[in-house]
Amino acid sequence: MPGCSDTKGAKAMNNLILSASGMFVAAVASLPLTAQINSSSPLEVVPSIDLSRYVGTWYEIARLPNGFQKKCAGNVIATYTLMDDGTIKVVNRCRKEDGTTTEAEGKAKVSDESGPNTKLKVRFAPAILSFLPFVWGDYWIIELGAGYEYAVVGEPKREYMWILSRTPTMDEGLIQNILARTGEKGFDVSKVIRTAQDK
Repeated sequence: MPGCSDTKGAKAMNNLILSASGMFVAAVASLPLTAQINSSSPLEVVPSIDLSRYVGTWYEIARLPNGFQKKCAGNVIATYTLMDDGTIKVVNRCRKEDGTTTEAEGKAKVSDESGPNTKLKVRFAPAILSFLPFVWGDYWIIELGAGYEYAVVGEPKREYMWILSRTPTMDEGLIQNILARTGEKGFDVSKVIRTAQDK
């Protein structure tokens, strides 16, 4: 009977649609968290930073790949020094593939006028170019250990991210937790690379 065959066909079609919908939902649920988050949403930073505690030596534990660190094969270390005028002297060092060390000196300044010191601007271009806005990069502190023992730095477009530690190594469980949280903030943590540090 035509009516019966149409009913069976409709039921089969409904089942197919439901099955496809279920697979779509499951596929979306299985995507990395970063794929489900709008990375254009505002990036949250820590409530405040005591610059006198933040300065000192930091060891890079991991980072999102970037062009200006391509020559760094390991031993990436940043040293921050608070200057009398409130700016921060930045010295970055790393070991190249040939075993030699390269060094770059820059300057950081607080970019948020409200006072929490959580958003900095950093430049490595010559001082004579410091009046140009584009030579200053965003350096936002998005996570910080209670004792300033580690920090996570990013920028609002989520193109750059660094995990820093006061020591050359960090607990693997802590690293994984940090990666999970930065993924929730919209960073593509699947691209994060670990930094080799001499112990």
